Amino acid sequence: MPELVSKEKASSRPPRNDSKDADEYVISAQNLSKTYGDVIAVDDISFNVPAGEAFGLLGPNGAGKSTTMKMIGGVSQRTSGQLTIMGLDPDQHGPEVRAHLGVVPQQDNLDEELRVRDNLLVYGRYFGLPMSYLRPKADELLQFAQLTDKAKSKVDALSGGMKRRLTIARSLINEPRILLLDEPTTGLDPQARHILWDRLFRLKEQGVTLILTTHYMDEAEQLCDRLIVVDKGKIMAEGSPASLIREYSTREVLELRFGSERNTSIGAELVGIGERIETLPDRVLIYAEDGEAALEQVSARGLHPLTSLVRRSSLEDVFLRLTGRSLVD
Repeated sequence: MPELVSKEKASSRPPRNDSKDADEYVISAQNLSKTYGDVIAVDDISFNVPAGEAFGLLGPNGAGKSTTMKMIGGVSQRTSGQLTIMGLDPDQHGPEVRAHLGVVPQQDNLDEELRVRDNLLVYGRYFGLPMSYLRPKADELLQFAQLTDKAKSKVDALSGGMKRRLTIARSLINEPRILLLDEPTTGLDPQARHILWDRLFRLKEQGVTLILTTHYMDEAEQLCDRLIVVDKGKIMAEGSPASLIREYSTREVLELRFGSERNTSIGAELVGIGERIETLPDRVLIYAEDGEAALEQVSARGLHPLTSLVRRSSLEDVFLRLTGRSLVD
């Protein structure tokens, strides 16, 4: 639960820093680092997030994404560097900062014993918000989350997608200026994911700044205006999804399967086709501006794959090129 703050703090905006960065950005990190003993979790990263942007943190497990989110949320102090949230240092002004943050954790932590609407009311009281505000606000958020007909239901009777929508609704009870979302749609089916995407897009239209981590590259492409790719605590790349694809990949990718025995040896016969070739155990990837033209070149060399597929390059191609394909425990 969030730290209890007074009604005055919850209902007023925190004092603003007069610096240029504070006026221009709601989040500013400069040379931010976090260590745990000899382990470097976040290693000298810098980024800025303007108000109303959807900003993503992508990276494999252990890359430092969640640690960065905890520092932004004011629940973990940085080891070195500078960090301001709405012009305030979260290490020095934690309650004031958290009063204007909404947090959607990776795992739902709803009160299973309470009814759906009561989860919102009780959570709002931790911000010192009066019931005269909370009652209509809870109804408004239930409508936003498409849960009005479940208001009197017990939480444990909800589906996974409904619980996720309720967790997001709960995070909005204090009308946050910044919403922190840690893998918001993990474990949900495609229909539930798309409903959540729509809800988050509506929040962005209302001017809420979204900070999210995700393992779904299509989700990052759909939701993020800009993102950073983090690996081993360092920023590997930064930009919009489209600009990162242009910079680190080609317009199209040709996927070929020759069979597991031949995939590993076929690479030498494909040299010169496309801009880059990547050989995987189950397929060969040819990165090219024109995938169909690359496929014609493959056929012209007398090579006949079992299957072939031409697709557009995606953020996943960028992510795997920057962070590698080996599993991280």
